[in-house]
Amino acid sequence: MSANVPVYQLTALTATEEKPAAVFFLGPNCTAPRLPIDRPYRSEYYKIGIVLRGSARLQVNLETYDLGPNSLMVLSPYVIKQWPHLSDDCDALSIFFTKEFVSASGLNLDAFAFFERDARHVFTLPPAEAASITALLRTIEQKYDAPHAYREEILRSLIHILLHETAPIYSAHYTSPTTTLTRSQLIAADFKKLVNTHYATERSLAFYADKLCISPKHLAETVRETTGKRAVAWLAEAVLLEAHVLLQNPALTIGQIADTLHFADQSTFGRFFRTNTGVSPAGYRQRL
Repeated sequence: MSANVPVYQLTALTATEEKPAAVFFLGPNCTAPRLPIDRPYRSEYYKIGIVLRGSARLQVNLETYDLGPNSLMVLSPYVIKQWPHLSDDCDALSIFFTKEFVSASGLNLDAFAFFERDARHVFTLPPAEAASITALLRTIEQKYDAPHAYREEILRSLIHILLHETAPIYSAHYTSPTTTLTRSQLIAADFKKLVNTHYATERSLAFYADKLCISPKHLAETVRETTGKRAVAWLAEAVLLEAHVLLQNPALTIGQIADTLHFADQSTFGRFFRTNTGVSPAGYRQRL
């Protein structure tokens, strides 16, 4: 048995096809995939959706969101997700897509702040904005179900529109207006993306500094000045998130978790966890 948090590909949501799925639409009239999403998981796909009715509870990186009508969801592969509650009357419109599908026309998904690991992933829209996003998702649903010689190209264009409609809404809610990112902001953003990819195996600032072609000292100073948090704290936070999720699985021993997170041994992992949380891994499990 693998100790890793499961990673679902888009094919897990779709019926068997001759080629791997790159886009998938899920609405009230669709049969929902039978996946154990009430447990922590990752995905290799992105998702944008809006709740039409009912309620749900979503955990993203152990942060809890309560969803209701007009709640907009923006989720990326960078985060750990879990749905501990879905009401029986919960209906939503959601489009799922891979990075390769959208970037085929040159669009860079990393440019959208709402897909970052530390972004806010759920927010409630005012009625007018909710109606606009809902109408666009309804159009995507219609084009998804309709046979067409250029179906993929049409869907890709509509997803581009959806992304660019969502961006200013998110910016108005959660970011301050800005023109272009400074060099320091770009370094900090690139560092966080590298942490998302390598945190389980690489915890040396020298590794990340080398990737960014700067000195470890410059990296440490830049990240702290830009984010208000030390670079080593970003690394520790990513490792702790994974550790917390894995510790929720009683089938895994603490030794297996230490090995999965590439600690030298269980004792080293225990010291790291206690130093950063004030409790041992075993103590954390007892509190669950």
